[in-house]
Amino acid sequence: MSLKAVLFDFNGVIIKDGSIHIQLIDEILVQENLQPQRVQERQAFLGISSRAYLQNLLQNRGRVVTEAYMTQLLTRKAQAYVLELEKLEKLPLYSGIEDVIFQIRSRHLKLGLVSDALSPEIEMVLTSAKLAEYFSVIVSGDDISSNKPNPEGYLLAVERLNQTYPELNLEPHECLVIEDTPAGIQAAKRAQMQVVGVANTYPFQIIHRQANWTIDYLIDLDLQRVQEVFLEKDVKSVVPEC
Repeated sequence: MSLKAVLFDFNGVIIKDGSIHIQLIDEILVQENLQPQRVQERQAFLGISSRAYLQNLLQNRGRVVTEAYMTQLLTRKAQAYVLELEKLEKLPLYSGIEDVIFQIRSRHLKLGLVSDALSPEIEMVLTSAKLAEYFSVIVSGDDISSNKPNPEGYLLAVERLNQTYPELNLEPHECLVIEDTPAGIQAAKRAQMQVVGVANTYPFQIIHRQANWTIDYLIDLDLQRVQEVFLEKDVKSVVPEC
């Protein structure tokens, strides 16, 4: 067995934008004549999708949430997100992302991205950061019916990589995922993938209990060692079923 592809999460791995999402969700709530987020609610935002978080906020405030209503709010939020980032002199990218991409490309591995974020948000960041050309497959929240920890997004990424590169014959256990939250790690493992957890959002100890490898910073990723483990062991012996 060999490593053939690396799949990145987006929020919390490529870009540090949690405070921006919190601000935009508050703006939406006020526009909808609802109370802004409480402190304990903001803490619950870590590691879950904007869709799930906003839906919980609205339901807790007695608002009936239809799919059409939620889609409208998320579209407004995505548009506001793009405008907010355009105001910044420099995108709040996590350091080391370019070095990790260089490592991956130098080993002739395929790159993909799997996120619950909507495609306008992802496209704006990747294009502005001049990273878009490196990701041959992007699975966004627009493409899936269930958010992480459901493995749907990661399995769809494998399917799309095989469509793009028919000769690849990619299997899920030949993918490495880079994630920053328990929900994301669970989604990857349920797809039978191995995971590098980066402690950008949660403490190292929490991520360490769930990921196959854990690093403090992206720059700490030793991709050569990861490849060696892929070659040494059958994936079933290192990735427990969830």
